[in-house]
Amino acid sequence: MSLPTQPRGRPRTGARVAAVQALFQAEASGDSPETVLDQFIRHRLGQMPGQGGFEDGRVPEADVALFAGIVRRAATRSDDLDAIITAHLAEAWPLAKLDPVLRALLRAATAELRDGREPPAKVIIREYLDIAHGFFTAKEPRFAAGVLDALARSLRPGDFPA
Repeated sequence: MSLPTQPRGRPRTGARVAAVQALFQAEASGDSPETVLDQFIRHRLGQMPGQGGFEDGRVPEADVALFAGIVRRAATRSDDLDAIITAHLAEAWPLAKLDPVLRALLRAATAELRDGREPPAKVIIREYLDIAHGFFTAKEPRFAAGVLDALARSLRPGDFPA
C-alpha cells in the first residue's frame, strides 16, 4: 500500500490517514482493531528519533484521540456502517468487490459522518477525498466522491440546506 503525501501541520488529516491505514491493516492481517490501534500508537504515530517520516510508513503528525476514535467507532459498529455504505452503492459494486483501501476509507468516513456533528460534512468529504487522491490515481477518487456525498446527505441532511 503506497502512502499519500501529507502537508505538515495537519494532525486531523494525519489521524484520518492513519485510521484508513489501520482499518486496512486490521482487515488484511486479521488482527483485531485494538491490536492494530496499539501498534500504530506505539510504532507509527508521532516523531521518533532516527525513524523515517510519512514517506516511510509513519504518520509524524496525527491527532491520536481522533485516530483512535475513528478506528474504534468503525470497528465496533462495522456491521451497521457496512449496511449504510452498501445502501449507497450500486448493485454491481457490492462492498466486498471494492478495493480494501477504498473500503477502509468509506468505513472511516462513514463512522465520522454518522457519529458526530463536527466538523461539517463537507470538511469530512474533502479530507477523505484528499486521502483517496493520495492512495489512488484511477477512478477510485471520483467513485469515493459520489459515495461520500450520498452518505453525507443521508447521514447529515442538515449540513446540506435545500
